Parts: sequence; structure tokens; C-alpha cells
Amino acid sequence: MHVPFHLRCTITNNLALTRDLVRVYARHAGLSGTRLDHLVLAVNEAAANVLEHGGARGTVTAYTDAAVLTVEVCDTAGRLRPEHLADARLTRPSASARQLGLWLIHHLCDEVGLDHPQGGSRLRLSMRLPLAAHLRPWEGGDSSPAVS
Repeated sequence: MHVPFHLRCTITNNLALTRDLVRVYARHAGLSGTRLDHLVLAVNEAAANVLEHGGARGTVTAYTDAAVLTVEVCDTAGRLRPEHLADARLTRPSASARQLGLWLIHHLCDEVGLDHPQGGSRLRLSMRLPLAAHLRPWEGGDSSPAVS
């Protein structure tokens, strides 16, 4: 039986550590190749935004359900607003623009959501997992693999 686990870490100036932890967790969950790289880059951008705009304090939490890996990047300031996400999704910023990180996040992840629990901002980045991550080994019986 596969027992899911969560990743939770504090955002610090050591973004390399955060990237490494997210990479290991996402690889274990079934992401690989370009999709894995995209998630790691998106989380890095979100964590960097916490350090620069989000009160410099926050957490990264990752978890999976049956088909999706979700990473929540939370800050304490609560300054990220829905209109920031909408603007970043619709308009490609110049290379020096302030919203390049949010634009990247939108284009690298399958889904991006935002809410404000307890006054902070929670940016939710989701990536669909490949089908192979949902299959369990064949244990006999009929010839088709079982889907968990």
C-alpha cells in the first residue's frame, strides 16, 4: 500500500534547498523531465516573490491526490491579489517587468489558484501527474493493470 506524505518547508534565502526538496518530492510523486523542471521553476519564482513582496516569511507545502501534485506557497503579508494573477496571465511582460515571475508560473503550471487564509496569501500551483503514477503493479488475475 502506498502511503502519501506531504512536504512542508519554511521559505528562506536558500532557494536552492527549496528547489531540491520540491524536485525530490515531485519526482517521487511521478513527475519527470520538462514537467518536473517547470514545477521546480514555478515554485522557485513563487518563493522568491514571498521573499521580495510577501513579508519575507512563508512556507512551501506539497501534496498529491489521485491525479494531481499541488504545491502551496504561502506568505504572511497577503499582498498578492487576484488582479495580479489575472494581469500576469493575460499580458506577457517585458524581460525587466515586475510580473515576469507570475507570468511564468501561469505558463508552467496546469492550474494556478489564490486565496487568503488567515490574512496571508496562498498561491496554489498544480500539475497533473502522468497516468503511470496512478498504476500499481499487476498482482495476478486478469491481464490488465489495476488503476488505484
